Amino acid sequence: MASVHESLYFNPMMTNGVVHANVFGIKDWVTPYKISVLALLYEMTAAKISLLERRRLNKLILPLQQGPDLSLGQFLRTVEECCPQTAYAIKLRLQEMAEGELKDMEYFFSTLPTPFTAFDSEAYKTSVVGLFMRHMLLAYNKLSFSQVYKLYKSLQEYYHSHSQSEGQVSLSVLAADDSDMDLTSTEDTVGDRMESKALDTPLHLSELRKGPLSQKQAEYFLARQAYLMKNDENKALKPAELQEELNNMLKFNPDFAEAHYLNYLNSMRVQDIFLSTHSLLHYFDRFILSGNDGKSNGDEGYGRSLRYAALNLASLHCRFGHYQQADLALQEAIRIAQESNDHVCLQHCLSWVYTLEQMKGFDSTVLTEDSVKMAAQFCLPYLASLGIQSLVQQGATQGKTAHKLMDALKDTDILHWKHSLSELIEISLAQTTSIWRMYGKSTMALQQAQLLLNMSSLEPVNFGVQQNNTEAFAIALCHLAELHAEQVTDSTSPPFPPRHQPRTGQAYHSLCAALGLLSNFAFIAGPVWGCFRDFAASERTVSSSHTTCKGKFFRLVLNTWKGWNIY
Repeated sequence: MASVHESLYFNPMMTNGVVHANVFGIKDWVTPYKISVLALLYEMTAAKISLLERRRLNKLILPLQQGPDLSLGQFLRTVEECCPQTAYAIKLRLQEMAEGELKDMEYFFSTLPTPFTAFDSEAYKTSVVGLFMRHMLLAYNKLSFSQVYKLYKSLQEYYHSHSQSEGQVSLSVLAADDSDMDLTSTEDTVGDRMESKALDTPLHLSELRKGPLSQKQAEYFLARQAYLMKNDENKALKPAELQEELNNMLKFNPDFAEAHYLNYLNSMRVQDIFLSTHSLLHYFDRFILSGNDGKSNGDEGYGRSLRYAALNLASLHCRFGHYQQADLALQEAIRIAQESNDHVCLQHCLSWVYTLEQMKGFDSTVLTEDSVKMAAQFCLPYLASLGIQSLVQQGATQGKTAHKLMDALKDTDILHWKHSLSELIEISLAQTTSIWRMYGKSTMALQQAQLLLNMSSLEPVNFGVQQNNTEAFAIALCHLAELHAEQVTDSTSPPFPPRHQPRTGQAYHSLCAALGLLSNFAFIAGPVWGCFRDFAASERTVSSSHTTCKGKFFRLVLNTWKGWNIY
């Protein structure tokens, strides 16, 4: 059955994928990287660029403006992928300023507004490019003479660090070309070239500036990483790299509350109970001290943060199996919510109460029914649907008839589609697949699993994107793997001669389908491939090895099934 308790937590940082990081308090300033972005904008307006290249550069402008500062090498490689001519022009303009004098940089800023103030300019003052340009000009005009000199020296260092690294790479390439004359060192030369190419590939974090981020850069970074961790964790930064960036961010501003919350989510990825608790408590401490909650909710703001802090702490302990600590935190959250008369928080607490009872192995049917009724009364469709899903899960394990369970799921599906709750739609499809599978209806289970695997997200921030990193998706894959495994075992049960091609082909294609599903999981790809090799042996050994293949594949699927706790 699909587990429904993982979604029962309150995330105060995310609102449709946007992070509220207004407490950072760092304004935009001029950096060598932003001078490079200004040079890119200038070249886009001054030079003649083809329509396709201009379209690529337009898509690149916003990430370059909002993202963290990149090294010159990575910036030029990014622009070169879209328009090599523009990348070369930017390099020449930066070289002119870095190898010239201070007046060259001053002249660049003085001539910068000219293309954007023209009558036929494509960049308006109120556009994203226009606002960025005005912010940079205003920040530059506010600099004192000593600050302008420091900016010029940093621009020189920014450019010369790239030219030095580029010179080292060119020297290594020349040395590799000289070694081509030696016929005995061909393999070593190829290896050296591969290493030099690997060193020259775009780096992600090793080339980032370790200075403080501006407010917009910090907001964009946190929003992007939180969105990727929720929707596509493979594209997010690795836990160690993200931890390093967050530590660097907190070093310049320890009171940045949202960075502490993202640190909490990152620690949950690696199951670090100590750091998760530490970051969660720091988030709510900083959030209260910042005054944001109190300003938006009056005198009740501080109490609201405290009760949701206790609720999140209870969910944290519940995930790690600390049931006694979770009970204490839930009691504290319920007490504060009752004092403040917060019915929404009380419903979240009640949802975690019956979830905790289920995890302890107790019957929580009465609590779940009360939670569904109260959630419907206070117009909380998400909690009401989760409660119904939990009741269906309990009813299936208690042996209730299939039509009652399907009727309950049908009512929840209407609620899901009405409110576009794509996450709960996936859970409902996984529940339906499990129920059909439990009652022996393999065809219906296969249909529901395929429907889940081919469904796209309905969320506004992720509309039309197929999410394949959810628990429901993994459960559907497991059901399909078992269905194909049964086809394999049924097809290989009777011994068949080599001339019996139809049965051989049916078993072969069923095994290939199961292999394609199970190979999505790296830790079982090897054993599956071993079974495939046994089964796809020569015709002389098919009749003697089909029994061994059947046993190995059945044990493999059974071990995978037990390891993932499908039911």
